[in-house]
Amino acid sequence: MTDPGSPVTPPPGVPITVGRDEARRAAADELAKPVYAHARPSLTRRALDWIGHELSTLWHKAFGTGAGSERDGWTAVLIVLVLVGVTLLVIRKRYGPVRRQVAADRALFDAEAPLDAAGYRRAAEEHAAGGRWAEAVRARLRAVIAALEERAVLDPRPGRTADVAAREAGALLPDQAPALLGAAQVFDDIWYGQAAAGPDDYRRLVAVDEAVAAARVRVGGSVGGSAGGPR
Repeated sequence: MTDPGSPVTPPPGVPITVGRDEARRAAADELAKPVYAHARPSLTRRALDWIGHELSTLWHKAFGTGAGSERDGWTAVLIVLVLVGVTLLVIRKRYGPVRRQVAADRALFDAEAPLDAAGYRRAAEEHAAGGRWAEAVRARLRAVIAALEERAVLDPRPGRTADVAAREAGALLPDQAPALLGAAQVFDDIWYGQAAAGPDDYRRLVAVDEAVAAARVRVGGSVGGSAGGPR
């Protein structure tokens, strides 16, 4: 007995006629299978493709040889510029906070082989002599914080970040607070903001190091330290 719910296969040689709706549903069912999932572009890819298509259309309208007034062309140019500006703003807002969050979570010092302040200064000078300005900036900032720990201005804390160290040191050395925060900002911009490092950045860190080394701690509104030198 034939199952009434099963598809009927025509005899050999008889053509199969499929309606448009049936063909569309069959194609949709086939493409919905997991095996085709990797071939579908992501939402980001589709959005970028759409933006690229729109920009190409507007650009052709502005500078192509087709019909259209000069006013329409310049209007299209302005729309292109606005779209580019919006795209850049979205990218900046999307990825800028991510980089800053990474900066806030990364410790300044390597826990594996910490040096003393003098060792970090020697390392910084070696990096600077070799033109490795990013590494020189990092080593010099480490020297600043290590020196403050050696002077007992800051408690030694391996997981301390550059921003936290600058704020804590600035609270005890208020005259140097802007310079310390600026040094931490230079470090963050270079190591987490993809800014290019140069000799001016390193010289700025050297100046901060020297100024902080000569500064004296203010405790309870008075300047702390002994006659033997700044604390």
